[in-house]
Amino acid sequence: MNIPKIVKTADGSDTLFVSELNEHYHSTFGAVQESMHIFIKAGLHKCEQKSINLFEVGFGTGLNAYLTVLESIRTNQVIRYITVEKYPLQSAIWTSLNYTEIVPEGDPSLFQMIHEAKWNEEVKITDHFSILKLSTDLTDIDYSKLPLFDLIYFDAFSPEKQPELWGASIFLQLASHSAFNAKLVTYCAKGIVRRSLIAAGFTTERIPGPPGKREILRGTLEKQNPTI
Repeated sequence: MNIPKIVKTADGSDTLFVSELNEHYHSTFGAVQESMHIFIKAGLHKCEQKSINLFEVGFGTGLNAYLTVLESIRTNQVIRYITVEKYPLQSAIWTSLNYTEIVPEGDPSLFQMIHEAKWNEEVKITDHFSILKLSTDLTDIDYSKLPLFDLIYFDAFSPEKQPELWGASIFLQLASHSAFNAKLVTYCAKGIVRRSLIAAGFTTERIPGPPGKREILRGTLEKQNPTI
């Protein structure tokens, strides 16, 4: 993949543009506000357990992980964060992103620790947050080595750009390795995605999206033995 270009979004926070996919990593209407709305407010805030296993599809800029570790500090929630990324960013790119300046009460050292954490090795970032970054493709993951997921951030590039990551078989694999009542949140509310989630055992709901997006999807796993 070509080196992505840093682009400023409407809320002042950065995103990245990948020319070969003609796709941005985050919404151009506001990267931080999008991540807060979809993954923190519609996802993390719906998990009330004191300790959760969180799986993210698409580590990308590390914004979702950064917002999540800050939230864990605020709530004292223990989070084991597992994320997959086939194309990790070069340090020259992630060190130029302005999230630590944009996010109120943020901590630049945590953003740095998350990015500098070794790949394919679980690393403790705070007393309440550890991260395991897997440098592989979602289709190649050995789920048997991972804990059952309580929450999934599904933040891959769009189905038009990476259709292989949005198929029913992918969601079935995720559901098969998730705890009962697990949540999945994603920015994509397309009918084909919703139907794939339902086939995998998730009860879905369309909920209001952030600026620039009318709806997003949240799924709750309510079938213990999902089948396609």
